[in-house]
Amino acid sequence: MNYLDALKKRYSVKKFDAEKSVSSEVLHHILEAAQLSASSLGLQPYNILIIETPEMKEKLIPAFYNPSQISTCSHLIAIVSKKGIGADYLGKYFSYISETREIPLDELNPFKNSISKHMGSLSEEEMLNWSQKQSYIVLGNLMFAAALEEVDTCPMEGFKQELIDEILAINTEKEKVSVTLAIGYRSQDDEFQNLKKVRKPNDKLFKFI
Repeated sequence: MNYLDALKKRYSVKKFDAEKSVSSEVLHHILEAAQLSASSLGLQPYNILIIETPEMKEKLIPAFYNPSQISTCSHLIAIVSKKGIGADYLGKYFSYISETREIPLDELNPFKNSISKHMGSLSEEEMLNWSQKQSYIVLGNLMFAAALEEVDTCPMEGFKQELIDEILAINTEKEKVSVTLAIGYRSQDDEFQNLKKVRKPNDKLFKFI
């Protein structure tokens, strides 16, 4: 599908068709877009959980203020942002670089030390703010990839933080669920699909300088 047509068709689904599931092949195409997402310093300071079992989706319903999407979606994706980047995480990241690009690890030490120094200068609040920004870049790529695959989505921040972290067994000392994305196929009962998309006109949104 043409990418502009896909974006024009996209809207935040309020009710999915519970009888339709996103195939494994299509799901992995969408997830690959998340894997390829840009992130600051390439660090990908997040984990991505894919909730697919009916039992786990049922458990999560009380955690959302608007649960209709959770009860009908094919999958729920939760992006979990890190509160810190430790030496172990950084070490594994540079091992990936070394293996992928076939560069000796010791040659990467100046870059590694620079990143380590920068990460160490950030407070937990600054670190979480930074990692959440990276998480939202991933969210955008997931939504765009899904639209191109003709899969519907609804990004969701309206959840009870402590409850969703508890249900998903999040180590809250080190990370937190930042945002979720319900995916599936729109229900014909969802009247919002027939509404015209409302956006700022170009002259109010863009300024060329």
